[in-house]
Amino acid sequence: MKALVLCGGLPQIALIKELKSRGITAILADMNPKVAAREYADKFYQVSVLDVDAIRAVAVEEKVDFLITVCADQVLEVVAKIAQDLSLPWYIDAETAENVSKKSYMKQIFWDNGVPTTKFVILDRYDAEKLASLSYPIIVKPVDAYSSRGVKKVQNEAELREAIDAASAISRTKTAIAEEFAEGEEISVDVYVEEGKAHVLCLTNIYKIGEDGKFIINRSRIPADVPDEIDAMIADAVQKIADAFGLKNTPMLVQLITDGKKISVVEFCARTGGGIKFKMIKRVSGFDVVKAVVDLTLGEKPHVGEIRKADKIIVNEFVYCKAGELDHLEGFEELLADGTIAAYSGFKAPGAVFTQINSSGDRVAYFSIEADSDADLKARHAAANARIRAVGTDGEDLIRHDLIAKFHA
Repeated sequence: MKALVLCGGLPQIALIKELKSRGITAILADMNPKVAAREYADKFYQVSVLDVDAIRAVAVEEKVDFLITVCADQVLEVVAKIAQDLSLPWYIDAETAENVSKKSYMKQIFWDNGVPTTKFVILDRYDAEKLASLSYPIIVKPVDAYSSRGVKKVQNEAELREAIDAASAISRTKTAIAEEFAEGEEISVDVYVEEGKAHVLCLTNIYKIGEDGKFIINRSRIPADVPDEIDAMIADAVQKIADAFGLKNTPMLVQLITDGKKISVVEFCARTGGGIKFKMIKRVSGFDVVKAVVDLTLGEKPHVGEIRKADKIIVNEFVYCKAGELDHLEGFEELLADGTIAAYSGFKAPGAVFTQINSSGDRVAYFSIEADSDADLKARHAAANARIRAVGTDGEDLIRHDLIAKFHA
């Protein structure tokens, strides 16, 4: 068998390894010729994974048996459309994939089906009449972007006008969503829907940089600290989402805000969280979401079984840089060897150029810490921050250590 894998990040390395363990040839497509997964693939095509016609042409040329991806948002829709066009298997149909990728449609379905969420409007330009129903602060985002691109919190009309223009410019449909800001802690909910039943695998506290009104993730903590009554609200909400969108067998990622008394769902997608989330889900719950996606694509039905509870406090720190050109990383391997950190990975190759932090795709690396107590966690975290470096071509350390240090504030 032969598979066409879309995107070449860390999750796709795990995906390609899973495919090869089953004797399946892996063809990789990605616009970036330096993606991490390229060396694991049997063949590589440099092509945009959002270019439906180009990806379809590769699939036809290679005579693949199926297309596949994991942990990728907008790419889900591309795979579903081409799979349907070519009568190839995929775990979600093209119409559903489109619906779960459009924030505008999604928010309306939330409202219509009793999923708690904030008031919103959809627009392609500033419209005072439409926006009059919303109270500041307001969150503006493109209806169809990912990695926190174009997401901004605004406090007044001038900022709102600018944010709507910026978000619409990023959007493929030139459309933005403006919604009221929900106060509270952000929680990421990883779910697997088995025969229509939504199983919560993992709850994660999400922390974001928040500079210049942007919302870009720089830290996560497992298990999330939420009371039992919020657990129950989350379970109810994710089941309502699965029912409303007719999801039967699929991974699902839900993002929500809680103030400890109620929840507000921000958005969701029929996929697993990006970056290293696939590792965390398996580490914490015991369920392998990458393997599950392969099983689903091949017509098998994964079974969730008993979901474990986290036995450690786990913090994943995503490392960002100030402006400069990367030469190499230092300190990470030594921290891993002496047990200060439990895992790490670099996301950028030497020669990567950093300007400003615009999305989660700008992170240079991550490290993970596992601890038995908050005191142990903070000590390990501080030690890691003191020893890691992203050395630029000018010999200077590029890491934004101030962002990491906010963990202790």
